[in-house]
Amino acid sequence: MHHHTRTDFESLRDQAVTLRRAGLSRRQIRDRLHVHNNDILNRLLEGEPPPDWTHRPNAKDDVRARARELRGEGMTYDEIQVELGVSKSSISLWVRDMPRPPRRTPEQASAIAKRGWEATLRRRDEERQQTKRAATDEIGTMSDRELFLVGVGLYWSEGSKSKPHSPQERATFVNSDPGMIQVFVAWLSLLGVTPERMQFRVQIHESADIGAAERHWADLVGIDVTVLARTTLKKHNPKTVRKNVGEGYRGCLVVRVLRSADLYRRIEGWWYGIVLGAKRTA
Repeated sequence: MHHHTRTDFESLRDQAVTLRRAGLSRRQIRDRLHVHNNDILNRLLEGEPPPDWTHRPNAKDDVRARARELRGEGMTYDEIQVELGVSKSSISLWVRDMPRPPRRTPEQASAIAKRGWEATLRRRDEERQQTKRAATDEIGTMSDRELFLVGVGLYWSEGSKSKPHSPQERATFVNSDPGMIQVFVAWLSLLGVTPERMQFRVQIHESADIGAAERHWADLVGIDVTVLARTTLKKHNPKTVRKNVGEGYRGCLVVRVLRSADLYRRIEGWWYGIVLGAKRTA
């Protein structure tokens, strides 16, 4: 009878190891083989390293040593998992020969929880930055046509438009985002608008550092500060709670294209061309 059980265990172990090597997590193996006892699961998977994906990318060989160090400092499995971003089953394999830590005082517990939370935030922030960097690389170089289409969309969402009650066919673009201004100016150059047809003017709150703002925008578009049209100041209203104050506040830049009625009509036509193209694609 005993021999029979041994064979069952062996066949279960073969299945568990096969699943582990196929990259399944402990939880997936547990559910698939209906083994809900942790000790048995440990025995079934003994000596099988967890699949790579259960480690965070570029997990170093020193993660194991770090886990043992943290356990020595009295951390629980949960806290080590938060700190290192590895599965609890790995941690268990690495530290289960070590003595269980003594109970902690509330102060110790809250200090450790705070540290764990900071580690989680750091990791999340790193993942965020990595996603953004990868997305930036996906754009790569842009063709003229791509810049052309982006510029039309940019103008139609952010530029001034002619209204039935005030029909002004003039291309004017106002923005506080330096990237938007840079793309818009590059787009105008692509369309053959010469620098002397572009007029730049800063619009800013009167309580801000006006000189710094003028230098910031003039540098961004590559002109001398003296070429800027006269800055428009917004009056200070003590009742308004303004969020955009502080060091980085630079107001807005107004980019006006002179003699632009014809350009304005073309922008409108291009935009409707995009709308029709999108309808056809849909």
